[in-house]
Amino acid sequence: MTSLNTLRSQIERIDPIDDRESRSIAATLERLDWPGDPFAEEENLHHLTASAFVVSSRGVVLHRHRLLGIWIQPGGHVDANESPESAALRETLEETGLVARHLDPIELIHVDLHPGPKGHTHYDLRYVAVAPPVDPSPPENESPEVDWFDFEAAQERGESSLTPVLAKLARAYQTWNVRD
Repeated sequence: MTSLNTLRSQIERIDPIDDRESRSIAATLERLDWPGDPFAEEENLHHLTASAFVVSSRGVVLHRHRLLGIWIQPGGHVDANESPESAALRETLEETGLVARHLDPIELIHVDLHPGPKGHTHYDLRYVAVAPPVDPSPPENESPEVDWFDFEAAQERGESSLTPVLAKLARAYQTWNVRD
């Protein structure tokens, strides 16, 4: 399990892409100081979540969220005794059928604060993961609309708040040895 001090260091290393992310980083760092488990969905209406921008030689994976109807990266809540890094990979598998792995070292590329369902506030930790360039195969209970997009198409299709981070991801992708 990632310690909160390690997570704090990872968050502090992020170079924010815009004012929204600067505010999200500050709020997330503050949230880490609150009492209790910052990941516990039932403990507090304000909790950390985890997601992954999954990349391969085919680009980046987005799925049309079955409840929200918007195109986003896979992600969700962090289970008890689970690290956010593990949650991002688990959610990727659950929502896309893709078996992904983290870059080495693990890349926390973005943090976003946004409203969640039932009056909750999500502090989303957004990691980079790599998967083989195979077709996604989401299970029946997940959205069947999931696919690989080149970075330009992802910026056009994705939810509008993702545009800056997808542009950052596209630039960073060129520096990674991701040729799966």
